[in-house]
Amino acid sequence: MSEGEGRCLSLDIHRQLGDFHLHVELEVGGEILVLYGASGAGKTSTLNAVAGLLTPDSGEIRLDDRVLFRRDAGGRGGRGDRSSLPPRKRGVGYVFQDYALFPHLTAEENVAFSRWRDRDGRNHSLELLERMSLTHLAGRLPHQLSGGQQQRVAIARALASRPRILLLDEPFSALDLPLRERLQQDLRQLRRELDFVALYVTHNLDDAFAVGDRLAVLQNGRVLQVGPVDQVFRHPVDQHVAEIMGLKNLFRARVMGADFKCLHLDWAGLAIEAIAPPEAAESTVTFYIHPEEVKVIYPDVPITEDLSHNLVAGRVVSHQHHVDHGHDLSVRLTNDQLVEVRFPDSAYTELSLVSGEEIQLCLRRQGLTVLSPPPTEVKNE
Repeated sequence: MSEGEGRCLSLDIHRQLGDFHLHVELEVGGEILVLYGASGAGKTSTLNAVAGLLTPDSGEIRLDDRVLFRRDAGGRGGRGDRSSLPPRKRGVGYVFQDYALFPHLTAEENVAFSRWRDRDGRNHSLELLERMSLTHLAGRLPHQLSGGQQQRVAIARALASRPRILLLDEPFSALDLPLRERLQQDLRQLRRELDFVALYVTHNLDDAFAVGDRLAVLQNGRVLQVGPVDQVFRHPVDQHVAEIMGLKNLFRARVMGADFKCLHLDWAGLAIEAIAPPEAAESTVTFYIHPEEVKVIYPDVPITEDLSHNLVAGRVVSHQHHVDHGHDLSVRLTNDQLVEVRFPDSAYTELSLVSGEEIQLCLRRQGLTVLSPPPTEVKNE
């Protein structure tokens, strides 16, 4: 929960949808919580349940002390076992993935729709359109706007009612990078100004880092991990989360032994070490190392203690330069494993690192993380 803000959305809901069982438990404070996962993970269904567009079979949705939905498991007819506010009374703003603008209303009328009776409704709508750089398009109908412009109108419309909860389903997917970055900053500022709880669905990790305070990873209708965005990315709780996050350098290895300092691993014929609790190890483990934690070793230069473990040899497969984050290097090791390396423009300037070059790498022991085994799959009943 954000500092100094008491708003809290809590949900614990169950819904059977054919063979798919949605069971989501979340608590969201005054923040932007990003829902992340593959298509079909349950992200949009969660938004729809909060909005009142999907009715859970059981559970509760509460904003602060206000019950938005409640139904006891198995309870159908008795009084007191169910309560549900209609969507219009939940204080929810929703930015749909397909925009859902009224085709017969102008951009200004779409934004002002929820406040057409308010004296300052038009002024507030124009302020939001200005914030979205759409003032010059206020009189246009949706079909006269581009996809990105329609998306910005949809965001402004969702904010016009000053919602307590803002739901956003891939809100910036149709925008070019400069506008997306500006609106990401605006969204964070608006959340602070208007004090709403935000649930934000995206498939884009850059988007999650740019707007999210915390990240919830979903798979098969369940929340696998929740935490600060960087923490979840840097320390996934298990192999499932690591795979969903698209982590590079995710490998399997055999445990050869352990001592009070580290695990000794056989990684497809290469001996490496990982700092991990010995009691956490099974006979085979999954480990990963972020590309930034893989270091290129300068030939004929003394190696520091920090880089003296997990030295491996290989050959450069590809070398790409990116304006935003520097260099990406793919290296095929002697055990035929492909390792990704990332480093800034200022590093390794004296080395050629061209395709075919033989080099030595260090998989920093401190940066190598052994993951917990994934939980046993439970079939939805």
